[in-house]
Amino acid sequence: MIPFKMKLASSLYATMSITFWGISFVSTKAVLDKLDPFTLLVVRFGIGSMFLLFLILALGGRLKIPLNYIPHLIVLGILGVFIHQVFQATALLTIDASSAGWLISFSPIFTVILAMLFLHEKMTLRKAFGMTVAVCGVLMVTTQGEAGSFDLALNIGYLLMVLSTLNWAVYSVLLKKLSVPIPPLVLTFYMSTLGFILTIPFLIRNKGWSEMVLLSPSEWTHLLFLGIFVSGVAYWYWAKALEVLDASQVSVFLYLEPIATLIAAVLLLHEKIFIISVIGGIMIILGVVLVNGQLLSAVHRVMMRFRS
Repeated sequence: MIPFKMKLASSLYATMSITFWGISFVSTKAVLDKLDPFTLLVVRFGIGSMFLLFLILALGGRLKIPLNYIPHLIVLGILGVFIHQVFQATALLTIDASSAGWLISFSPIFTVILAMLFLHEKMTLRKAFGMTVAVCGVLMVTTQGEAGSFDLALNIGYLLMVLSTLNWAVYSVLLKKLSVPIPPLVLTFYMSTLGFILTIPFLIRNKGWSEMVLLSPSEWTHLLFLGIFVSGVAYWYWAKALEVLDASQVSVFLYLEPIATLIAAVLLLHEKIFIISVIGGIMIILGVVLVNGQLLSAVHRVMMRFRS
């Protein structure tokens, strides 16, 4: 029997991870006026890799990995770090951080579809209905209730954000199937380092160092937050939560990410919030909940424990 205090601490770890990830869209948006997406990612991955290396050494961890799993790490790093972050950073050039936060919660829908195709999971009426609700929510967020008012730049931004959620679903399924036998903290370090290496050629091509000298102290603060807390602490805390709670219990906290993004976007970027976008975002979350059925079952378990 796991003590209540350990469960509470793990829940706080998961909540902090989701909060950091939610705010990351706002911090990314805040520095894209000065940096191109690749330069931003080089700095972020560099800071994150150094922090994770320091953390691993401070905790007495080992960096050794089985040689036969190096190709697995390369594939996971390219998908989960490089491509995923490039899509998101580029999308944020043309869409609001709050919209990105709502759309990222659409990722579990793609995970379900991929699980049906490759893991032979069954489609149910509840899942089909949930997917329909979530897709309608995505349309409401991306159009903001004005179906004929798109411009091409905005369409590309929303498309890249949706593609990033699809990419994350592919990464998640591969991560489960490949099962690399190293600690999550070490795995995160290698993937962050790979992202840093892959983006260096783009930094050289774009002469990104000339942009970095133009950054203000507040923009450097955002970059430090992205490197240390988003790429480092958030992944570490997520792993600590998984040490105590089941994966299905921890995944419930993912539904809080758009809320963190929305609050941060209003407070830090002073973004305007459209009611139709909020309604669409709620529909996305409801659709994902219906597809996965995890939040409802978790709430039911909590209520039963209180009653007992």
